[in-house]
Amino acid sequence: MSDSIRIIIDEEMIGLHACGCDYLFDYRTGLVSLKIAGKEWLYNAPQPAFWRATTDNDRGNGFSRRSAQWAGADLFSAAGIPTLVVDGKPVAIPYTPADGSTGGQLYASEASLGYTFTTPTVPATKVDVCYTLDPAGCLTVSVHYHGKPRLPELPTFGLRMVMPTLATGFTYFGLPGETYPDRLGSGEKRIVEVEGMPVTPYLVPQECGMHMDTDWVRITRDSTLNNADAALAPFSLTFACKDRPFAFSCLPYTPLELENATHQEELPPARRTVLTIYGAVRGIGGIDSWGAPVGEKHSISGKKDIDFSFVIRP
Repeated sequence: MSDSIRIIIDEEMIGLHACGCDYLFDYRTGLVSLKIAGKEWLYNAPQPAFWRATTDNDRGNGFSRRSAQWAGADLFSAAGIPTLVVDGKPVAIPYTPADGSTGGQLYASEASLGYTFTTPTVPATKVDVCYTLDPAGCLTVSVHYHGKPRLPELPTFGLRMVMPTLATGFTYFGLPGETYPDRLGSGEKRIVEVEGMPVTPYLVPQECGMHMDTDWVRITRDSTLNNADAALAPFSLTFACKDRPFAFSCLPYTPLELENATHQEELPPARRTVLTIYGAVRGIGGIDSWGAPVGEKHSISGKKDIDFSFVIRP
């Protein structure tokens, strides 16, 4: 069964194991552990990302006030009990083996776990996040936002993953430099290597570090939270586009940490890696002044559905 996915189910968790990759899912929160060759890549469960730190232009045109409820959604959207599909067939959770015992073990050539998050917006809406594992250990992540009338424009839409320790750097194939939908520049896509996780030193910390039109990004770390790992060689994990290129940011802070600092020295000590893969990004605006609104084609309607997907490759 070495070429299959091993699925272990108990009353609280579901474990998927394939090709040296271990994925642990909590019934209530989602993917809570992602171990490759014994190295942990998650500090907490990935969450739908709706917010970006307010920019000077957002302040000028009042966008953040109009869309403030997305900041709450970014923090407090809640997942429901997942659905498990094994080789195309739904499996009841908790799973009861034929002998009537609690929990159990299965083998499969494909397994999918789907979570539906509910936002605390008015009106509320849903975000579906589906994880599909293959026997090679690759995890495909598909994300769907359900648009709804009366919801305000979104600052962004993506999936945020916080890693336990700081990245030493990242490499990606895409446009060089910091880019946004209305700030793409004229560069050609190429392999770009970035040392550390630079934060643009604006006087007032704000949104920064976006990279549009990316085919893949590889994050490298050389430390863990395990004290037994005193001396580590660098280790990496790759996130690749599936159907179309994505945008991403890789920073040592969450948007709310940037939002809460009024000067650079107020930012907290950098401890984690915050990687966000985006399916939609709002433009910066400010075409003729700081305060000018973003053009319609560079805004994100809260009324329309958004889909994107990517693959986590060991």
